[in-house]
Amino acid sequence: MGLYTYKSIDKRGRSQSGKLEAANEADLENRLGRMGMDLIKCKFIKEKKSAVGRGGIKRIDLINFCFHMEQLTRSGVPIIDGLVDLRDSVENARFRVIIAQIIEDIENGKKLSEALSEHPKVFDEMFYNLIGAGEESGRLPEVFLSLNAMIKWQDELISSTKKLLIFPAFVGTAIFGVIGFLMIYLVPQLVSFIETIGQELPFHTKMLIATSDFLIKFWYLFTILPFVLIMIVRALAAVNRDVRYQVDAFKLRIWQIGPVLKKIILSRFANFFAMLYSAGIPVLKCIEITERIAGNEAVRNALAKAREDIEEGKGVSASFHDTGLFPPLVVRMIRIGETTGELDKALANVSYFYDRDIQESIENVQAMIQPAMTLFLGSLLGWVMLSVMGPVYDSIGNMQF
Repeated sequence: MGLYTYKSIDKRGRSQSGKLEAANEADLENRLGRMGMDLIKCKFIKEKKSAVGRGGIKRIDLINFCFHMEQLTRSGVPIIDGLVDLRDSVENARFRVIIAQIIEDIENGKKLSEALSEHPKVFDEMFYNLIGAGEESGRLPEVFLSLNAMIKWQDELISSTKKLLIFPAFVGTAIFGVIGFLMIYLVPQLVSFIETIGQELPFHTKMLIATSDFLIKFWYLFTILPFVLIMIVRALAAVNRDVRYQVDAFKLRIWQIGPVLKKIILSRFANFFAMLYSAGIPVLKCIEITERIAGNEAVRNALAKAREDIEEGKGVSASFHDTGLFPPLVVRMIRIGETTGELDKALANVSYFYDRDIQESIENVQAMIQPAMTLFLGSLLGWVMLSVMGPVYDSIGNMQF
């Protein structure tokens, strides 16, 4: 994709000059032709960097892409013409570059799915495999419609995940801030007053003073060190699969949060598997694709084990059961789908059930965190007040009038 300066003439014979992005001179001529102008001459200025990453491309861009292509393919418009119209109308410059590259690949003889697979960070493996299945079955409009619904659903699921994680993180930060204020600023101010009383301090007061002194001396253990450890673990997980497995397995065991994360992952698996299978992709290929886009190493290992067992001749439901990761609901629905031959519908029901359960679980976690936070902060403030005021009351009681 490059930037060209051009000189053209419109239907009334008026000349125009300007700059325009195009894959090559022929593409530039075609683009100007659709604008009602004929190219006279052009000059290549500079090469545009290829948009290899997701970059500024948002889910709304993919939703619009799927909606646009579903409408045009259903109306019988050729794929290249549909892509050209989309390229000329899309507002995202990076996405426009990618669509132009896809058009060029198709003009060079590639299928749409093959052209999409050249941009895996924008169109993931499930996306272009579904497009490939739609091309083979002649159901491309239905596939685009399903992808449109899937991306919208995925966006809602990601929003639920953020809601689950952000609220506990906010509450934890608030508690950490209150503890820091009490122990590092307020308690030292009160200690000097307590020491002027000049009597034996009770054990809980000594513990409060010792805790305050420890936090003042070793504050970095609770501020800098956690972030350093997180960065180290993330770096190790990026290069070591065993570490990544342990970290992802730990995420699924976190109190209250882990079970909800597991439901979210299983909902994604069931939804993606159902879409792939309904598009006519074989079971083993469906598992292989969902395995690579699982997003959790523990789930990925379980899917890999199930796929290996199926390859050795074991039943689908029995293979998923033996992994020990999938709950009875998922295994039962897979068994029903395996028996009736409607595995996609059975897994779609699993996804629907989990979608409702996820929302309720998130609300329950949030409802439980609020009173837990109140109880914890109340206990902390009670400890501080008892430790400070206890010696004062004792001193007053020992006074002789």
